[in-house]
Amino acid sequence: MKHQEEQVEKCEFIHVHEDIVKKVNGKMPEEDKLYDLADFFKVFADSTRIKILYVLMCGEMCVCDLAQILNMTQSAISHQLRTLKQMDLVRNRREGKTVFYSLADGHIKTILSQGMDHIEEDE
Repeated sequence: MKHQEEQVEKCEFIHVHEDIVKKVNGKMPEEDKLYDLADFFKVFADSTRIKILYVLMCGEMCVCDLAQILNMTQSAISHQLRTLKQMDLVRNRREGKTVFYSLADGHIKTILSQGMDHIEEDE
């Protein structure tokens, strides 16, 4: 991160381009949809949840496997899985006494992959 505060460029002359404003306002989602989208992305702000999602990109796993791979307790993994499940990012299925988790759909893999592409772009 830069230590100096950068000057933000702004217009020297105030002039609203009404045609652009009207076009964009017509395409803006409703406020509640934007709020839901912000909540969705907040889930990705936790590195433990990101790790769990990355592991699940490799395939379906039980909590024991996730705990072993991530060197965490099953309790800590379960806590994060609950959040991921509430946001429909993962799904689970029971097989006897074992519960297996997987990514909810292909969108999650796409989001993670595109995010990583963006991070690695400048390396």
